[in-house]
Amino acid sequence: MSGQPAHGIGPSLDALRPLTPAEERIIADLSVGEFDRLGDGLRPEAADPSREVRAAFLRFLILGGDERHRPHEKGVRVSGGWISGVLDLEGARIPRDIGLKDCRFDAVPVLRYAVIDNLFLDGSALPGLQADRLEARGGVSLKSAEFSGEVQLSGSRLGGNLSLDGAAIACAGRMALVADGIEVKSVELRGATIAGETRMTSARVDGDLDLTGARLSHAGGEALHLNRTVVRGGMFLRGGAEIKGALDLTGASVDTLHDDEASWPKPGDLLLNRCLYNALIGGPMDARRRLAWLARQSPERWGEDFWPQPYEQLAYVFREMGHDEDARTVLVEKERLQRAARRARTPSPLWRLLLGFKDGLLGITLGYGRKPLLSFAWLMLFWGLGVVVFAWAQAQSAIKPNSPFVLRSPEWMACNVAQGVELALATGPAPGRASPGQSQLHCFLAQPEAASYPAFNALMYSLDALFPVLEIGQREYWRPDPNKRFGTFAMAYFYFQAMVGWALSLLAIAGFSGLVRSR
Repeated sequence: MSGQPAHGIGPSLDALRPLTPAEERIIADLSVGEFDRLGDGLRPEAADPSREVRAAFLRFLILGGDERHRPHEKGVRVSGGWISGVLDLEGARIPRDIGLKDCRFDAVPVLRYAVIDNLFLDGSALPGLQADRLEARGGVSLKSAEFSGEVQLSGSRLGGNLSLDGAAIACAGRMALVADGIEVKSVELRGATIAGETRMTSARVDGDLDLTGARLSHAGGEALHLNRTVVRGGMFLRGGAEIKGALDLTGASVDTLHDDEASWPKPGDLLLNRCLYNALIGGPMDARRRLAWLARQSPERWGEDFWPQPYEQLAYVFREMGHDEDARTVLVEKERLQRAARRARTPSPLWRLLLGFKDGLLGITLGYGRKPLLSFAWLMLFWGLGVVVFAWAQAQSAIKPNSPFVLRSPEWMACNVAQGVELALATGPAPGRASPGQSQLHCFLAQPEAASYPAFNALMYSLDALFPVLEIGQREYWRPDPNKRFGTFAMAYFYFQAMVGWALSLLAIAGFSGLVRSR
């Protein structure tokens, strides 16, 4: 280990002499405990000998100094300094804060495996940060800091927050912020600008992950990788947030998701497979726009054909939030896409055609089993259509009794002959009974002998034809007459409606039992 114990025997200040003017100033004010402002306290933009503070000198103070030069209990605090050399605190045990705000570093600070209270690098400019396995009793604050290289925090454990509000990391085309496995109370990236991949695989965030107004970009790759990350609070992606590149939430778990449409990644850059969340807050709360959100996934880009889980998760959240109809709409779309993916995997064109017909039928009649009540709407439609067809057939006298006894009776046969004309029957001649322009059916119904015959009712006849298992009685007494002009069509529709009734009834049973849903 290159670090020294905080209260162990280390080098004396004499070993670091001669001191720079800035170091002399820091030593003079060491016991005050306030910020040691060098110059105007602002971050220097160029080399300035009057503000130079050597990394070795800082390390000496951070590790406890010597008997004559102990840092204040608040820790070492410097602002506006030019830090030269490598600040190497790897493995150090530091019971104080480190505050190097608005400083410019000419080398990457190293805090791997260090144990500290708090780290403040707010407003500083650094070529990177190596802080893997860092342990902080408090937090790490990098607000408004600028990094020209990678920030490494993998495996770190922070008792407080990781704050990069307003920070800028410029690592286009490579890793920018790597915090795999980090354990932290909250992650703040409000207004941050990160060019390169932000990676937090398997991280544990006890509070919020706030990306409000953040701009993350990694063209052609993953701008934000949160695979298997757990956020016990909310994930905020709104307020002008911009993700240029993939947002990977595969296997992530978030308590609440706060987003808006303007902050969604572009189509093809969203991964939500196995992502869990309990509520949607602030963003769209209707099925149409949330389905457009899910449609920004492109499973084929990642070697898959379809991810059903994101649709099931969205439907679950809709149900939990009282949006039952939106939940059903999402599940119908999930079924449609899942079946389309299955057909695309089928090698046989004929089998694909048959599957397409079956899926189309299930879709329009049952919503693929997700809306079984839809089958009753179709039944009502065909019932109403049948009423129109059979009522028109009756008006055209294309309906006749469905009784051989009646059809052979003198009353029926005599009604097929006009009055004044005799009809030869087996029982002898009989006068015709039909008035001028009167049909055989209407003539028969006007006879006293037909008074006891059940009347035709188009409403009940259509219902009787649609549900063959029912015995309403209309089919028993009446049927279309194919010998009449409209009768052939009415007879064909009668058989068609009977088949439709059987099919829709069976589909309704299958839909309510869940037999037609994808597994």
